[in-house]
Amino acid sequence: MTTIVLTGGGTGGHLYPAIAVAGALRAMEPPPRLVFLGPANRGERATVEAAGLEFHEVTAAPIRGRTPVGLVRSLATLARGTLAALQRLRRLRADAVFSTGGYGSFPVSLAAWLLRRPLVVFLPDVAPGLAVRAERRFATRLATTTPAALSHLPAGRTAVTGYPVRPEFFILDRAAARSAVDVPLAEPLVVVAGASQGSRVLNDAVLAALEAVLHRAHLIHVTGQAGLEMAERARAALPSHLAGRYRPAAFRADLPAVMLAADLGVFRAGASILGELPAAGLPAILVPGTFAGAHQRDNASWLADQGAAVILEESDLGALGGRIAELLDDPARLEAMRAAARALARPSAAADIARLVMEVAR
Repeated sequence: MTTIVLTGGGTGGHLYPAIAVAGALRAMEPPPRLVFLGPANRGERATVEAAGLEFHEVTAAPIRGRTPVGLVRSLATLARGTLAALQRLRRLRADAVFSTGGYGSFPVSLAAWLLRRPLVVFLPDVAPGLAVRAERRFATRLATTTPAALSHLPAGRTAVTGYPVRPEFFILDRAAARSAVDVPLAEPLVVVAGASQGSRVLNDAVLAALEAVLHRAHLIHVTGQAGLEMAERARAALPSHLAGRYRPAAFRADLPAVMLAADLGVFRAGASILGELPAAGLPAILVPGTFAGAHQRDNASWLADQGAAVILEESDLGALGGRIAELLDDPARLEAMRAAARALARPSAAADIARLVMEVAR
């Protein structure tokens, strides 16, 4: 049986593409054995195992932004992780490794290169972070979400596949999604979600504009665990006719249905928006973060340049309520943004990457 090792981590934007590709690999005949190797310090184990994948911890640590002492500790952690990955890949007799980047992927990808195992690297963002910039040098093949990323990658070894998303995005239609989230089809719905851990500044901006938004639309607000208590207190303080229109939650497992049901989204600009907004055909206000090398700026700019989103700077978040109202009041613009987003969708992304991985494994 062919054995494929998957790796990635640091954020959900690196985990979820791996899980989507794993689903496409499982659908092949015969299916390969799938094993995920990566860190377990930010909930990766629970996410991966919930998807039915075998998980083995391999330690990793970020390099960017470390103090001198922190940098030494991170390098030591990476060295330990690489040694562990070498042992795991030998024991598993891995036929190929698939990396989705993030600092969590580097020890396993380096071990694959040292053992001369085929390595496929996927760049989810428009611009590569430190891990992918290193891994592109020894990857057998590469895949990426957008043509805009090709200037950062070796052209002869890179395929533009799109960002692999959960199949639920292509199973539900808008009416079924509205029914699933229990919001009448005729009433506007806005969804707000920060990164996988939530976004404090985004949560604060939503709560500051809460009543104004709720007079216009239903609001599903994915806060992250740290932001939930404050959102629930804000809901309890609302008049009853508005409280029923506000639904805060730390996490929504049914986010594909929520996004398909929504008229407008407000998001950070992590890698997942490059696949999920097109798959959902969802117009969006994007608030790019300035952390982790500012890669979110490139993601947001690419979607805005295609007409699928507008950008709101963190420094302008006080205008969030007005910007939401402005877009909800312009159905023609929202429909044009929806059409632009849909035109970017690549439903076959997971299957195309899975075929690429199996080609190098053979």
